[in-house]
Amino acid sequence: MNTSTAKTSNLRGLKLAALALGTSFILAGCAGKPPTEQYAVTQSAVNSAVSAGGTEYAAVEMKAAQDKFKQAELAMHDKHYDQARVLAEQAEWDARVAERKAQAAKAQKAVQDARAGVQDLREEGMRNTQQQ
Repeated sequence: MNTSTAKTSNLRGLKLAALALGTSFILAGCAGKPPTEQYAVTQSAVNSAVSAGGTEYAAVEMKAAQDKFKQAELAMHDKHYDQARVLAEQAEWDARVAERKAQAAKAQKAVQDARAGVQDLREEGMRNTQQQ
C-alpha cells in the first residue's frame, strides 16, 4: 500500500469516527426508549464482519466490536439506553472497519496469488522454449 492510499484510508477512518461521534450526540437526546433499531444494525454489522473474516484479518477491531456490543447488551439490560446506543454505534463502526480490513486483506492475497500464477506460467513458458 502506498503512502497516498494509507493517508486516504486514515482520513476516511477519521471522518467515519467523527460522523459516529456526532451521531452519538444527536441520538443521545432520544435516551428514553431502547435503541432496538441500532442494536439490530450493530448485530448485523458484527455478523457480517465475522462472515467476512474479521476475526482472522482484523482481530483487534473485531474484538473491540464484540466487546462493545456485549457492553451495549448489558447497558440495555440495565435500561441505560443512552449508553447502550453509544456503545452499539461504536461497535457497529468497529465491525465495519473489521469487515473492510478483512475484505482488503483477502483482495491483497488474491492479487499475490494471481501474480504467483503469472510467474509460474512465465517460468513454464521459458522451460518449454528452452526444450524446443
